[in-house]
Amino acid sequence: MSRSALIAAKQMRMYSARPAARDATGHPKVTIQTIKKLYAEQKPIAMMTAYDYPTSVACDRAGIDMVLVGDSLAMVALGHDDTSQVTMDEMIHHSKAVARGSRSPFIVTDLPFGSYQSDERTAVENAIRMVKEGRAEAVKLEAGRRAASKIEAIVHGAGIPVVGHIGLTPQTAVALGGFRVQGKSLASAQSLVDDALALQESGCFAMVLEAMPSLVAETITRLLRVPTIGIGAGSATSGQVLVLSDMVGLFDRFTPKFCQSFGDLGPRMADAVEEYKKDVRKGAFPVEGVHTYAMPAAAEERWRAYVQQQFGLELGGLKHEGIVESTVQV
Repeated sequence: MSRSALIAAKQMRMYSARPAARDATGHPKVTIQTIKKLYAEQKPIAMMTAYDYPTSVACDRAGIDMVLVGDSLAMVALGHDDTSQVTMDEMIHHSKAVARGSRSPFIVTDLPFGSYQSDERTAVENAIRMVKEGRAEAVKLEAGRRAASKIEAIVHGAGIPVVGHIGLTPQTAVALGGFRVQGKSLASAQSLVDDALALQESGCFAMVLEAMPSLVAETITRLLRVPTIGIGAGSATSGQVLVLSDMVGLFDRFTPKFCQSFGDLGPRMADAVEEYKKDVRKGAFPVEGVHTYAMPAAAEERWRAYVQQQFGLELGGLKHEGIVESTVQV
């Protein structure tokens, strides 16, 4: 590699702890009014989960309408067996990271299990924390009619927008008999309709419908005056949401039936790590002059002379006035 090529390669590198400023995406900021407009114009709403700064930036650059900081991060990001184990502090931590990466999408964050079930006051206090500390723009609650009073308190008492979530609610999957499709019988389908109507009247501005027959989701969507976001609920909903780790192949335990693969990054990531290990083993990484930093020419010469005199060491690597043989062969 020529000296000019080495210099050019060095200039392209950024120190990850002090990265270059991220360029604006050019996507306008999405607000509740934007979502209402999409709904009124019958344009499908695109929602995606994000759990940290990198996934949030990806959603931002893609022009996603809504980002959901879902409590599914308990499983796909923290390695728990289910979503009920994630804490309020952990959700706030991840929500803040997502907020730093998303300039355009509307940010919704889950209130985790145990943070709103007990009473209205607790629900309001934790919703306020999620907005104030977690920088969320709305919160999502996984519950049906039983949470109506809490949603009403959050919306009308604290002025915080709420997204409802009915159908398969992973926080209470044990009570539902596991991760099972809901609404398959006439009675259970009617119960979901009743839940949806109750949450709408409580003040939800949107609703997630998870793992239910398409006909039930269509019924709910057509009955409501607010947008529905489906996940395993068919194509008749007002929009769709997927767990990012599922759709790009980063979660290795299972992939839900309703999830389409849009990438297979898990194996690619493992391959990249393996290649890195191989290069480290054989001394091919790092490459002097490409992945390394140099001293000013005068200081370098004085340092080489000093080390030679003090310690009897002849240093390898690059010299400012030309390339010398590196101790690393590439």
